[in-house]
Amino acid sequence: MKKNLLLVLALALAMMMALPLLAHADELEEITILYPGEETDEMEAFLEGPFAQKVAEELGMKVNFTWLSWSDYWDQKTLKLAANEPVDLYWDGLSNLPGIVNRKEAQPLDELLAEYWPESMNDILPQSQLAGGKIKGELYGIPSAYTASSGMYQQVVVRQDLLEAVGMTEIKTAEDLRQFAELVQVQFPEYKGPADVIFKPLTRYFADEQLFTLGNDYMIVFGEESKQAYCFAETEAFKKVAEFNREMFLDGLYSDEVAIKYNKRDSRMQTGLYLWVEGSVGKDQEISGSVRTADPSARLASYILAPEKPRYINATGGEVLCIPYSAKNPSGAVKFLAWLWGNQDNYMFCLYGVEGQDWELDENGRLVLLSDTARGDGYFYEWMFRNYNYKVFTADVSDEYIETYKHWDDEAIPSAMLGFAFDNTGFEAVETAVQEAWKSMTPILYGYVDYETEYPKALAEMEAAGIHEYVAEYNRQLEAFLAQ
Repeated sequence: MKKNLLLVLALALAMMMALPLLAHADELEEITILYPGEETDEMEAFLEGPFAQKVAEELGMKVNFTWLSWSDYWDQKTLKLAANEPVDLYWDGLSNLPGIVNRKEAQPLDELLAEYWPESMNDILPQSQLAGGKIKGELYGIPSAYTASSGMYQQVVVRQDLLEAVGMTEIKTAEDLRQFAELVQVQFPEYKGPADVIFKPLTRYFADEQLFTLGNDYMIVFGEESKQAYCFAETEAFKKVAEFNREMFLDGLYSDEVAIKYNKRDSRMQTGLYLWVEGSVGKDQEISGSVRTADPSARLASYILAPEKPRYINATGGEVLCIPYSAKNPSGAVKFLAWLWGNQDNYMFCLYGVEGQDWELDENGRLVLLSDTARGDGYFYEWMFRNYNYKVFTADVSDEYIETYKHWDDEAIPSAMLGFAFDNTGFEAVETAVQEAWKSMTPILYGYVDYETEYPKALAEMEAAGIHEYVAEYNRQLEAFLAQ
């Protein structure tokens, strides 16, 4: 009896002690972030432990995460936003922003930033960076990766150790890539070949002028010299890329999964069994930890095809963070981002975890990764929040590489289409039809099917869907944009 009484008293005391904590938790403002990927046990422990404590103490906030797998992210995101589910912040590709605005999936942010975005943030994400998130003069998304961006997605990340092992030193041309794949196939047959058909770097190489997507994943492209929009499938570059990729398939250098499971190209590369994947400045460092975990001998390097051609800064690459109209706490979303980027401590904490436990800086200011999670993908995706002001490198990164990274954009040219956004009003039905028809073109582009036999049928589908009318409207809007 006495033992039971003591137990009751102990429970009552514990509840009384918890009351202030519960009351404090009730006072926290909350936001919900839609986040791509799978939540690991380590990430869950971090979010519910150190992260929850830090944002509660410093920001008075509770941050909830809704996880969507990479394979379902875009479809599920669209469904959740259409159903007005409570989402305060979500990520997407910057090139998708015009479509996001057309579908009314993002609200204007100018007033929110005017009230809740500290003036000090102008040094962290300058106006030139934020301009990439503007549509018709209004800010609809925060371009979240402030980093070297010219030639975005026109590069290729290769296994440098294998490149040197077969007697090569660098990659400059499509022919170099083919030779690399052939030599590895003969000398190291245990490797599975390329992880990616890299049609964007190949487009840079084969095109007579630089072509950049105007949306819809390269269905409509912009010619940097002609200042015109084109259906990519009707360009000579499309044909050359398709024929190159087809030959790679026929010669057994590509495996079927490269085209069938195109969107898994990064995960393939990180198994340590593949030769290359589409890249951008810094991606080799971003994925090197995962590749080396699978193959400790791996070394990665990035190359841009046709290095003699100019590099352009445009809005076809990069990341963007948006706040939907359904957001319950849009101001909280802005305040959270301002906190994350507010200082190096918060930035490093969110990306790499707890200092001294997950990471530390050595005497030279180089990053030392202490935990398996930090050595892998980290906590928050580094590529999503990467920032010039806070970027640190591990000791194995050469000073030469760091200088290249810092000065990559020094000679880059701003694209003429920077800031252009297509208004699809009145063209919604045509847009849907041509997007559906475009699905017949992608297997041709990837080289999975024969260009000569399949292209005429696919082109007829696009013409019937209204592609020429659609491109004409793009050019009408482009002419007006460029005239301003």
